[in-house]
Order: sequence, then C-alpha cells, then structure tokens
Amino acid sequence: MEDPSKSPLPEAFLSFLQANGIDPSIYIASDSTPRYLRQIYGIDAASGAAVSVLNISPGDHVLDLCAAPGAKLCMMLDLLGDSGSVTGVDVARHRLAACRTMLQKYSLGDRCRLFVADGTTFSLAPLRVDSRSRSCESSFEEKDERFREWTSRRPWKERKRAAKARETMSLQSVTMSENPELIFYGRHSGVVGLSKNKLYKTVSDLEVSSCGYDKVLVDAECTHDGSVKHIQKFENWGWTTLQRRVLDALKLLRNGFRLLKVGGLLVYSTCSLTVAQNEDIVEQFLKENTSAENCLFVAALQPQISAVACFTTFEYPKLVRPLHEDGRDFSSGILPS
Repeated sequence: MEDPSKSPLPEAFLSFLQANGIDPSIYIASDSTPRYLRQIYGIDAASGAAVSVLNISPGDHVLDLCAAPGAKLCMMLDLLGDSGSVTGVDVARHRLAACRTMLQKYSLGDRCRLFVADGTTFSLAPLRVDSRSRSCESSFEEKDERFREWTSRRPWKERKRAAKARETMSLQSVTMSENPELIFYGRHSGVVGLSKNKLYKTVSDLEVSSCGYDKVLVDAECTHDGSVKHIQKFENWGWTTLQRRVLDALKLLRNGFRLLKVGGLLVYSTCSLTVAQNEDIVEQFLKENTSAENCLFVAALQPQISAVACFTTFEYPKLVRPLHEDGRDFSSGILPS
C-alpha cells in the first residue's frame, strides 16, 4: 500500500479509503490525467455521430454553419489533422466566443477561423493555399492592412474601436452587414498575412463549384424536442417561433449546399423528432436542388441520432436515400435520441 504521506489526495479522503480497506494507490493525481491537461473535451454521442458522417479527411476544407457552442468544431479539427481548414459560423456572438474559448483551451484552433455572421447568407469561400485557389482570389494592393498573428491581447486602441463598432450596430445590422465579424483565426488558418479585401472576398455560385467547401455541416437550430432537458422552454414558445425555426433551417440548408464544391459532402442534422424539421425540410430541399444526391450510409453505429441527412453534389441529378443497416429509409425513419 502506498505511503499516505506521499499521496496527493486530501487527508480526509485518505482516512475514508483506509477505513474502508481501499488502497489509495489506485488513484492518481488529477494533473496527470488528460482531462486536466486539456487533452479531452466532452461531446454527446449524437453530435459526434453527425460529425463522423462527414467523413473528414486531412486536407479537407470544412464549414460549420451553426458552430456554437464548439464541441463539434473541436472534433472536426481533431479529425482534420495538419492540413486543411475549418470555418465556424454562428449568428450569436456570445455563443461563438464560447467556441473560441474551447479552441484555445484544447489547443485546437491552429486551422480554424470563426465568423459572427448569419449562416443563411454567409458567402466566404475557404482559404485554399494551393494552386487551385489562385483563380478564385482577386488581386489586392500592398497598402492594404494585413492580418497579423491572432492574439487575445489586442492593443487598447483596437479593442476600443471594436467596442465602439459593436455599440453602434444592433444584432440585425451586424448579421446582415457586408462583412462578417472575424473573432478568431489560427496560425495556419490561411488568414495571417492576408489583406481584409482578400479575406472578405465573396465568390459567385459558379466559382463555388471549384473553390467551395469539401464538407459542410448544417446542425440547424431546432425545437430540441428530441432532448428531454429542453422541453420546459416550450411553455414560452408559440407557433410563430416554431415556424421560424423551420424556415431558418431550410435557409441554412440551402446556403450550406450553395457553398459546397462539386463532389463535396453536406450533413444536415437536428435533435428534433418532428417531421416538419426533418423529412419535410429534406424533401423541399431535394425538390429545389436536382443536383443533390442523398448519400448512402449505414446508421448501425449511430443509434443516438435524432435525424441526419447527408448530400453530395454532382453535375448531373441523382437521388439516393440513406439507409439503416436493415434497409429502412433513414430520412423517413427517425431514430430515437
């Protein structure tokens, strides 16, 4: 048995262990475990399943249109490795700030950039650093201000200028402004050294086919009725709120697909069990986008998903339904959360 005098455990706890015949050596110091070394982050199984379906590979450029609060973003960056990029977008600045905190805490933000923006209108392409991207980039003047390496300790004048800008603009004007607000970018995200004109250059629908994102996740905000802990909030909701959620989800899906390059993969997921927020949206989307192919995948290892649909885009129309292991239609057969 370990010498109690050398144990990092509190004396009261040691006394409890000894009184119950438990060897204190089975416990180790908390600062030696990965969780406390900021190497492990928490994520629920359903969120992890939605990310796993994206099949992210090193070198991919990934877009998360509803990035907050950040666990899925962390998993994406873990899967990405040492090449490619992840772009996180969210309309709520305070929630996206939580994403930034997670990325810094777990040292996962090197290849990520975060934008406060309306995901239904976001139009910035990924920053590709290879030769394929040059046709998508416009020239810029050397006198343009360049982005330096990001730091949370910004100069006082810069912080004052940003605070003043936020005071003079309402949430609506911020989300609908010409340029989204960049609140974080990693050292290898492609932002460092760019001018603002180059960073905020939007691309046309034609350019997106070759310069768009390889993978897009639309984990749309929904009624959360697939989660018991969220049910109480329905007391303050009405039909107007529910209808707005459905419309916003469809808009997010449309824009996410618009930003997807030819041959890319998009995953639409919710934690709702309602047909209106799942099958109906997918059906409407597929009617509008004949170039969307509904991808096949086996859902046996993702039993916690409420609903997921994934799409890819080709130059010819094709439609295939995703299936369960037993052959059931995944988009119409909702799994329990």
